[in-house]
Amino acid sequence: MDIQVGGLLGFIVLVLDIWAIISIVKSGATTGSQVLWVILILLLPVVGLIIWWLAGPKGG
Repeated sequence: MDIQVGGLLGFIVLVLDIWAIISIVKSGATTGSQVLWVILILLLPVVGLIIWWLAGPKGG
């Protein structure tokens, strides 16, 4: 049961990270800013996602 729950949580984090990266690329932020946000999310999937949600580029 633990493997199934961990796998499901991992899948949810993966989907949210992909959504965040797509949102970052579509945002009006500068290219450098977009690259930094994507790197942050790739290196720290959960923490980076939370930081991006709180402080990341808005709009699309």
